[in-house]
Amino acid sequence: MRRASSVLLFRTLAAARGGSAASIPVSNRFLQSTLYGTTAGSSPIRRRWFSSILATAAGTSLAVGGALIAASSISEGALAKEPPPPHTLPKDVVLYQYEACPFCNKVKAFLDYYDIPYKVVEVNPLSKKEIKWSEYQKVPIVMIDGEQLNDSSAIIDKLGERILSKKKTDSTSEDDEETKWRKWVDNHLVHVLSPNIYRNTSEALESFDYITSNGNFSFMEKISVKYAGAAAMYFVSKKLKKKYNITDERASLYEAAETWVDALNGREFLGGSKPNFADLAVFGVLRPIRYLRSGKDMVEHTRIGEWYTRMERVVGEPSRIKA
Repeated sequence: MRRASSVLLFRTLAAARGGSAASIPVSNRFLQSTLYGTTAGSSPIRRRWFSSILATAAGTSLAVGGALIAASSISEGALAKEPPPPHTLPKDVVLYQYEACPFCNKVKAFLDYYDIPYKVVEVNPLSKKEIKWSEYQKVPIVMIDGEQLNDSSAIIDKLGERILSKKKTDSTSEDDEETKWRKWVDNHLVHVLSPNIYRNTSEALESFDYITSNGNFSFMEKISVKYAGAAAMYFVSKKLKKKYNITDERASLYEAAETWVDALNGREFLGGSKPNFADLAVFGVLRPIRYLRSGKDMVEHTRIGEWYTRMERVVGEPSRIKA
């Protein structure tokens, strides 16, 4: 079965190179924005690198940096939360997202933990028609009582200032630790995810099976994107390994998980008895992979499982408003 899947993937990629009628045109910026949706402006080297990869994939790749979001297991003994005062909560929050985007899931972890109700608009990553109105063409985008906020970390900072009156912008020694690890999430942790998610053809297909089932695609787009996207991302992951000097995908993931556990230094959370923004950031970006093969391996071979289970319990059920 695995061999058959591999053959199908490579045939799809070969067809894309030949200009197959089934291929779907995707702009060069799409791959870049979905992998690095909240980072600063890209360098000319990165733009040229992504352009070359997309040329290989004949514009059919779909790169969503993440996959399966499994439902959190909630127990009656869930850790208690302290919701913010009701008068600080925004009245209307709308999140424009890709379901499997790690940065979008970072924002959702924050919203879920603080019990902030939000609506979701799933963006079609091919047409992006849902955000045509915005000059900023990446996700996540959040509209808060009519005000547009972009970039996951900026969104969380702005919401934190609004709902947590004691959350100061001036750093203390504790805040410095929190800031350090939030930056580590964006600058390191996210970069080891894609090489693991798309490590081989079967894992790439596993990821894209979820992406196409939960994303905003037409029937024909689902078929083309699943196989062409998985094939393209298989090769992109190899480039990412080289770019970030990753020699062993799983080893890099395990090392990152152990690094985070060491940072906890015996505490339940980095924030002590309750999660801080860094805890929520790590949990958010890992949530898309937790129940994929890579996430299962991570929990089995590192010490992160107990912390992750505590986070599942304390974040609790999604505060998303279902349509």
